[in-house]
Amino acid sequence: MRLLRTLRIMNQGQLEVQLSALRLKYHERKDAFLEENIKIKNPFCIFRDWLELALKTPEILEPNAAALATVNPQGKPSNRFVLVKEATAEGFTFFTNYGSRKADDILENPNVAISFYWMPLRRSVRIEGVAEKIPKADSLKYFHERPRASQIGAIASPQSRRIPSRGYLDELEAGIKAQLGPEEEVPLPNWGGYLVRPNLIEFWQGQTDRLHDRIRFRRGQGVQTEVDGELIHGGEDGWIYERLAP
Repeated sequence: MRLLRTLRIMNQGQLEVQLSALRLKYHERKDAFLEENIKIKNPFCIFRDWLELALKTPEILEPNAAALATVNPQGKPSNRFVLVKEATAEGFTFFTNYGSRKADDILENPNVAISFYWMPLRRSVRIEGVAEKIPKADSLKYFHERPRASQIGAIASPQSRRIPSRGYLDELEAGIKAQLGPEEEVPLPNWGGYLVRPNLIEFWQGQTDRLHDRIRFRRGQGVQTEVDGELIHGGEDGWIYERLAP
């Protein structure tokens, strides 16, 4: 099959965008992401620093947006964006409907991947780990911190299920609002959080010459035996780290 190098967008005429010509300027060599500049060899500390910078960057409107990848029992992957609501030394927490496709996948295979991409910073963080439900009390607490309209929307939407129309959702929402009135507390639906406990966190920083920086942290049973001080190095709190070619 011939490789398509041109994307054609139909919008009041035909606009041709040469994908092969798209090229951003990234970091210069003097700004390389180097191991010796990492003060604490713990990926959570690096992530915190990178996230703080993303939060202070006006061009990044949702620095907590991340792509979540899951795999179903047949080995077929799926990917979607979620909002990470907490990042701690335990891991990364997001919330969803427990009847959604992602929840079904996690029930059968809790191994997931999360990717952040902060384009204005030319930085990305890739995470692999195991997802587990957080305690119901924690989900309930966060649920009632959300705007009331969002709480009602979570009840109205049978996430990932087929529905006949947009009007169907609107009718469900209107019915719930009428039933609850303006004051009654919105009950927690089949909805809550997942904590992704990472066993791999990789930091990527783009370089203009395409010799991008990639430093990967790993932890888990037996990884410490891999440390050789040349290619694989001991970090802190059970982590090891290594540089990967771009």
